[in-house]
Amino acid sequence: MLQNQLQLLRRQLAYPKISIQLSILGLLAGICASAFILAFRWVLENVQLLYLDNPDDFTSLNTFFHLILPFIGIALIALLGWFTDFKYFRLGIPFVIYRLKAFYGMMPMRNTINQFFGGIIAMSSGFSVGREGPAVHLGAGAASYLAAGLKLPYNSVRTLSACGMAAAISASFNTPLAAVIFVMEVVLREYKIHIFVPVMLASVAGATANRFVFGHEHDLSTLDINLLGIQHYPYLVFMGVIVGCFAFAFNRQLIEIIRSFKYVNMIPRLALAATVTAIIGAIVPEALGIGLGAISIAQQETGNAQLLMTVFISKAALTFFAIGLGIPGGIIGPILGLGMMLGTLLALMASIFIGDVHDYADIYGVLGLAALMAACLNAPLAALVTALEMTYNPDIVVPAMLVIVCAHVVSSQIFRNRSLFLLQLETQKLDYQSPPTYDILQKTGVLAAMTRNFILIKRKDDEALKRALDRAGKRPVILKEDHPDGTSFKLVNYNVSLDPLQNSPFSFEDLQGVESRYTLAEPYEILQDRRSGSVYIFADQLDQIIGVISWEQLRLRLTKGSYQVFE
Repeated sequence: MLQNQLQLLRRQLAYPKISIQLSILGLLAGICASAFILAFRWVLENVQLLYLDNPDDFTSLNTFFHLILPFIGIALIALLGWFTDFKYFRLGIPFVIYRLKAFYGMMPMRNTINQFFGGIIAMSSGFSVGREGPAVHLGAGAASYLAAGLKLPYNSVRTLSACGMAAAISASFNTPLAAVIFVMEVVLREYKIHIFVPVMLASVAGATANRFVFGHEHDLSTLDINLLGIQHYPYLVFMGVIVGCFAFAFNRQLIEIIRSFKYVNMIPRLALAATVTAIIGAIVPEALGIGLGAISIAQQETGNAQLLMTVFISKAALTFFAIGLGIPGGIIGPILGLGMMLGTLLALMASIFIGDVHDYADIYGVLGLAALMAACLNAPLAALVTALEMTYNPDIVVPAMLVIVCAHVVSSQIFRNRSLFLLQLETQKLDYQSPPTYDILQKTGVLAAMTRNFILIKRKDDEALKRALDRAGKRPVILKEDHPDGTSFKLVNYNVSLDPLQNSPFSFEDLQGVESRYTLAEPYEILQDRRSGSVYIFADQLDQIIGVISWEQLRLRLTKGSYQVFE
């Protein structure tokens, strides 16, 4: 009974449409991802509190610990990589985007283990990396393991992975709407209603879990946001231009470091990252950490331009070497910190043109944060919603839209800057693009398209074949042949060849098998060279045939764009 219910569930999920089943699974994926993230964040904060006064505040440590802590961190990261195999040390959001495109979001277990413990070690050691990279990776992993356990179709696995990412971001930052927009705009890069609804449910689960454990506070909720007058708006355009230029320089410099050290072994790269972090951290400890410390400095030292500039430059350098040299962690946290400081510095500059803007330093900092995120990641809507949710103040919306648009246009149109994640994928030679044909076909599972009404025969004598074909009508006739080395299936037809040497009244077409979890992209890949023929679909074993898909069905799918043609 349970097996039949699971089969019915898998068939329902194979269709690219919203359903109660998919929504419930999205919620379950969100709960699983939230559990991963809450555990990750709880362990991280409690490890840091063993030697820090406050999480992510490394200014309380003495110089000796600033010098030694990064080396302890890379030793533990290297040990972790040795235990789990170094080839499983591709981590973070770029790797998740790659797995989403190439493997429907299925995440290797060892990568997830490396991300969980490696992220905790890196952030506890003071490296300038963010927690959103591990969050997205762990969320996608948790959701994909749930889908793998239920043996769901791969098109729905992709959706559930997106649900896990949204829940993870929401649980990590208490920003449910920003999490949904980020996943749709940056990771999936498409808006489909059958994906949107379960992703929203998963994000609700993440935010609820975060608020239950850590409360309702946001990282920027204590800022003093004052409404900007119209006299500030011309300067905001100038601010957007400056941020757009910096975003291009930031992306380019980071990619250059990744490219320069791409062929250097992992241990020397980690050692260099630790050396740079130790030296700069000992001189400017305010620049260490995931970015929250930098945000605090921008809030507390609004009038100290020299300190802000020193921390800003140091933070940028630490981020370049940490991310560029392979320290496990995310890039968004440091970007938020850098953007906050850049916005605050630009507020000090605004005093020359507008007069004293001390009361507006916080809102300028948030505008810089949102604009830099938008320009670096090519995610203007996600950046806008992030600023809105993290401040909990609607007065930020209109000026943020102006600065974000200016920064994004300058970065993308003048400098041809693209998303930092895509640049990282190209530098690492991870293929994240697929032809439009595959994009269409990957959205529908073979269970939704296959012909279930077929005739299976096991005798190859002419009389049995003729009887089967006579009563088949439009149904396919499949011949099953058992061999010492396995079982094969052939599609049987009447022979219409004009070859006089062909004695048999029947023709046989060898069928290749496709597992029932796959999408229509896999049969298409098998048949595209011939532009004809069929494949058979099997459940758990190669000899357990449950359906047939022909090239004509795939062609109809591409031309009509509707799953109804298969019913």
